[in-house]
Amino acid sequence: MKLENLKSIKEMSSFINGTQSITFEVLSSKEDVYKMIEQILQKFCYKKLKKQDKGIVIQFLLKISCYSRQQLTRMINRYLKTGKLKYQHKTINGFESFYNNEDIRLLAELDKRHDAPNGLMVKKLCERAYHKFNDNAYVRLSHISVSHIYNIRKSSGYKKHRVYYEKTKSFKGIHIGERRKPENNGNPGYIRIDTVHQGDLDGKKGVYHINAVDEVTQFEVVSSVEKISESYLIPALKVLLESFPFKIINFHSDNGSEYVNQMVAKLLEKLLIEFTKSRARRSNDNALAEGKNAAIVRKTFGYIHIPQHFAKQLNEFNRDALNPYINYHRPCLYPTIITDHKGKQKKKYEYHDMMTPYEKLKSIPDAAQYLKDGVTFKNLDDFAAKISDNEAADYLQHKRKLLFNEIHEDCMRSV
Repeated sequence: MKLENLKSIKEMSSFINGTQSITFEVLSSKEDVYKMIEQILQKFCYKKLKKQDKGIVIQFLLKISCYSRQQLTRMINRYLKTGKLKYQHKTINGFESFYNNEDIRLLAELDKRHDAPNGLMVKKLCERAYHKFNDNAYVRLSHISVSHIYNIRKSSGYKKHRVYYEKTKSFKGIHIGERRKPENNGNPGYIRIDTVHQGDLDGKKGVYHINAVDEVTQFEVVSSVEKISESYLIPALKVLLESFPFKIINFHSDNGSEYVNQMVAKLLEKLLIEFTKSRARRSNDNALAEGKNAAIVRKTFGYIHIPQHFAKQLNEFNRDALNPYINYHRPCLYPTIITDHKGKQKKKYEYHDMMTPYEKLKSIPDAAQYLKDGVTFKNLDDFAAKISDNEAADYLQHKRKLLFNEIHEDCMRSV
């Protein structure tokens, strides 16, 4: 708009009423619009105008600009205060970020260490890192909410730093072991066990992982064997059962023939351990072990083929890195069973009940009575506090990298 055609407030009023002839020019940017408004306010000495004339100027500016009355009022007030009206580029978000780039990097590294667990576990690990292991880098992340963890994971800053599921094959049941769900009554020593196969390649079988989980504490021991024949499985089961710090009362498996056989039954009978197996059409009977297969074994070893002769190296990795990490440094959720007036039971998982399997073991009333002879909580406490959660995760990642590099080099040589 050519302002030189406007000489007075009266002409401006005529324009508003649609009786004044005006020549328009296209303004290419907001800077030009701000400049035009500033020129009008200066030309007509807006500060000295009467109230009625100020209203006419405002109506005129509303008509020639695309701004609302509220925005225009703020612009005029800024002009009256400073004598100038400059367009200010908005360079920040409307809300100040509480978690900075360093926090996002820490969260990405923590996810990488612990194989991207769920949000509740990440929150608990952040709290433990700050409150239990005095890592001041986690001071802000110790207050993070679960929902915001997922928000950060979707952010571009987080992304800068950072298969196919095989069902267990069923076998025809053998009349060994009692087909029922054991009642633990809140006591440790009732383990669920399952086998995970590490894939085939060109007709060659991979290693097998034996995954045993205590039903109450979720204390878990992973062992690896070349084959699931008796000559390999029985020695592995002996070592596995000895690895639990508490006495084993019950051994529960699915109906796979690797466990439901005379050799395993004799071993358990010798150790005075009760043997039960899953019921027909009750897939939840061994659900805990199945869930841990996905959350622990598959996340750690993936789905690739691992040759059977690596069973020894895998067992060393399990003993030195994996089993200590998942039992002393990886928090788990534990259910609270709620019974309604009809007697129906429902499991509810509360965040404040989240703890490591070892902490859960210690929380059981008079827990020392369940420990094996020669095992004390003092020794276990010293072992648990030896390194922090993040240090245990770093050690796990380091050992796994070395292990898989060795496996990769061996596979490349055999090609």
